[in-house]
Amino acid sequence: MEQLLILLLFLPLLGALVTAFSGNAAKHVALGSAVASLALALIMVCNFIPDASTQFVVNCPWIKNLGISFHAGIDGISMITILLTNVLVPLIILAAYQHQYKSANAFFALILFMQTGLLVVFTAMDAFLFYIGWEAALIPIYFICAIWGGKNRIKVNMKFFVYTIAGSLFMLLGIIYLYLQNPASNFDIQAFYSLNLDATQQTWIFWAFFVAFAIKMPIFPFHTWQPDTYTEAPAAGTMLLSGIMLKMGIYGVIRWLLPVVPEGVAQWGQLAIILSIIGVVYASLIAFTQKDAKRLVAYSSIGHVGLISAGIFALNVQGMQGAMIQMLSHGINVVGLFFVLDIIASRLGTYKIAELGGIAKQAPKLAIVFLIIVLGTVALPGTNGFIGEFLLLIGIYQYNLWAAVFAGLTIIFGAVYMFRMYQNVMLGKTNDLTIGFTDIKGSEQLVLYIICALVIVLGVYPKPVLQLSEASVQHLLEQVTQKLNQ
Repeated sequence: MEQLLILLLFLPLLGALVTAFSGNAAKHVALGSAVASLALALIMVCNFIPDASTQFVVNCPWIKNLGISFHAGIDGISMITILLTNVLVPLIILAAYQHQYKSANAFFALILFMQTGLLVVFTAMDAFLFYIGWEAALIPIYFICAIWGGKNRIKVNMKFFVYTIAGSLFMLLGIIYLYLQNPASNFDIQAFYSLNLDATQQTWIFWAFFVAFAIKMPIFPFHTWQPDTYTEAPAAGTMLLSGIMLKMGIYGVIRWLLPVVPEGVAQWGQLAIILSIIGVVYASLIAFTQKDAKRLVAYSSIGHVGLISAGIFALNVQGMQGAMIQMLSHGINVVGLFFVLDIIASRLGTYKIAELGGIAKQAPKLAIVFLIIVLGTVALPGTNGFIGEFLLLIGIYQYNLWAAVFAGLTIIFGAVYMFRMYQNVMLGKTNDLTIGFTDIKGSEQLVLYIICALVIVLGVYPKPVLQLSEASVQHLLEQVTQKLNQ
């Protein structure tokens, strides 16, 4: 079975190399590679046993003198993020079909290279390998945004790069410190879990890792790079950042922060929850004031991620399970939202809400799919957003009533500003700009129909996804509890 994981990790890399030299056929080659990765991921899901064990394990010595191994494996927590990545990448590539990119072969090759880095992050059982994947995912998205982004891309991208590199360096220092404390002199994740660090050591490691993960998610006050970067990035770049890359931070907290420094989490987790909830309220209030639809969705993403973060730090099964399914749901919904806005901007040349209106009359199919995605985003019962946010709020409520009250504002505020945006963009009277708007067709229809199907199916029947991660989540929380009780 280990061959399946090796293939899963290296297939996108091979696809990236072939795509880079495929000329005008680049987008088709990239899509073929992404679909093949999705098929492989689905085969692995079908062969996955939903218990707490790590499966499809690969463990090969890499740099023996330093105790570094190519050690990767998949448990229920990893499987959710692997599904997320391999479902969204082909949709993002297909969504990019409507654009004519300069040096398209490089553009699509970078997407696949980023996919490789993401999959390494989500499967690494060696801290050094995790760090390599973390940086490998950053490099391609930097170039995607810097080369194919908007007019302010250089300035904005530099801020994004500085933020993320600074966070990465903090994490690297934390990893090196843990390595030096490890009697086995290796980077193995289980060895890190077994370390007996005192409260002071755990505090320093907590902040070294937390800053890196908080920047990537991002949560308040580490979020300031995000709105500008999402706005200036090309549509595919924004989808990659919001749909998948921010989940690296969430996954990092679950996999590397909670079990390694549980005392640090117990001491500082309350502050992390407070920061997360401040982000929920702050981002929602800022979203109300946005006149640019793309920036509005960017701020809404901060609010949703803040809720996920608070649920994780509540340290209970409901909050953690809510975070797992909400990672998947948020990725699907936010990619759908940004794609709809990209379709509108590619036809009309603007994201300004005031300049739009009446599009539903000209494009009824787009209006329907956009509404379904909005309903999922605001967590309407029966859509994919509901079960995740419901479990998150239960988890936060078990931690603290008032925390749940303020965290729940993301649902109320989100419904208001998302429906208001939908009304102003899609309903009302057409104007001189929107009168000639054409409805979705071809690849646009296919992507949005698949997203809408996922919104509905996951909303109506979330049980298979929850079953994938349940045993692993319970095992992880038991590990944390046992270390706290020692």
